[in-house]
Amino acid sequence: MKYKIENDKITIYSKEDFNPQHILECGQVFSYAQEGDEYIVFPQDKFAKIVENEDNYQISTKNTDFFEEYFDLRQDYGLIKDKLKAFKILKKPIEFGHGIRILKQDLFETVVSFIISANNNIKRIKLILGRLREQLGQKTEYGYSFPSLAKMREKDEEFYKKIGCGYRASYLSKAVWQFDEETLKSWSNLPTITLRQKLLTLCGVGPKVADCILLFGYGRGDVFPVDTWIAQMYNQYYSPLENREQIRENLVAEFGQLSGYAQQYLFYFQRSSQN
Repeated sequence: MKYKIENDKITIYSKEDFNPQHILECGQVFSYAQEGDEYIVFPQDKFAKIVENEDNYQISTKNTDFFEEYFDLRQDYGLIKDKLKAFKILKKPIEFGHGIRILKQDLFETVVSFIISANNNIKRIKLILGRLREQLGQKTEYGYSFPSLAKMREKDEEFYKKIGCGYRASYLSKAVWQFDEETLKSWSNLPTITLRQKLLTLCGVGPKVADCILLFGYGRGDVFPVDTWIAQMYNQYYSPLENREQIRENLVAEFGQLSGYAQQYLFYFQRSSQN
């Protein structure tokens, strides 16, 4: 992909392989906001503003190296899409969400965010995470950072209920004591099937949340998170099947190491077309 880094900006010229709406609204991330025609992203304690120009996108940030990695700009998504187009079912989803890129997200923020995401909607998830930042994060020139594990451990279930977590408050208050950031990083060395089993031992982490953490936190391509939209897609284009674990296994068997990419195109297309 053609892009240039200079001073406090990244200019992206390959608009067919980068689109902030596609990237940020395909269900993989919640630390963003839209302000008019601009998108603001604020993972961890970082900040960037994305503006579309006639022949490029411009990312303005003081952390260009971080966001080059965050947006996975070195990865050739043209090649990935060419491989996926061999699957007839992906032709329209890839055309529709051509600018999707899977973000390289912080492990701790990903685990917390997707525990909160369980049986939840994006608007409410973002609201809860915003309150979490305001209550426990550090003040920065752009807002509040994502809180540390230590700060989250200071709070009990009642606190998490007050910020809107609902029944997930119990899970969150327990989960933050089941790991530390070094443990999460050390799990990176495990095979996907073993790592998935580790994640499933955490409070509030079921099969779909575990697969989201694997894909968006650990960058594992051989997973396929199955939610309502993917289950609906499967029953529409494949064959009627209620068992989501079996749906997941069937889709991973079909797409292999490209499963995570296929999931993002299919999820974004299915949800957008239904809405």
